[in-house]
Amino acid sequence: MKFCSQCGHPVHLGVPAGDSVERHICGSCGTIHYHNPKVIVGCLPVWEGRILLCRRSIEPRFGYWTLPCGFMENGETIEEGALREMREEALAEGTIQRLFAVFSLPHIAQVYALFLVDLHEGRFGAGAETSEARLFAPDAIPWDDLAFRAVEFGLRKYLAGDSGAATHLGAYAGSFRHTEGGV
Repeated sequence: MKFCSQCGHPVHLGVPAGDSVERHICGSCGTIHYHNPKVIVGCLPVWEGRILLCRRSIEPRFGYWTLPCGFMENGETIEEGALREMREEALAEGTIQRLFAVFSLPHIAQVYALFLVDLHEGRFGAGAETSEARLFAPDAIPWDDLAFRAVEFGLRKYLAGDSGAATHLGAYAGSFRHTEGGV
C-alpha cells in the first residue's frame, strides 16, 4: 500500500500507539489501515452418501476439483455466503446440517468455515465458474486432482467420521505451508 484510501496522501509502515503489529499509517490524516484475513465459506454437499464436487473453470487451479467455496461477501452471514457459493458454482440448493469445520491458513491470510449440507433432491449443475459438477462416492474422489489442500483436509475429516464442528489443523497444518495457493 502506498497511498491512503481516505485522503490520498502517502502512507508509511509503523506500529500505532497501543498496538503491537506494524500497519500502514497515513502521515496526513492519521488513518490506520488494517489488513485482515479473508473469510472463505463453503459447503460439503452430500446426496445419498455421495459428495458434490465442482471442476473449476477459472484460475487459480483451472480444471481441478473443489468443494463449492469462495469469499464471503459484505452483508451476508457465513451460512448465507456458503449457500450462495453453492448456488453460484453448482446451481444447487441445500439445507445446512451444521458447521463442519473452521480452520485457519495464516500464511495466506484466510479463515475457512465449511458447512455440512444436504443437497436438495440431488439436483445440481455447472455454474459460471464450473465446467462440470459431479457426485462422487467416497472411494471415487479424485484425490490427485483436487484444487486445494484445504478441500482435501475437509474431505478427509468428513470421510474419517470427524463430527467436530470447530476444528484446527493441528499436525496437518504443516502440509499447508507454502503449498496452498488460495481458496
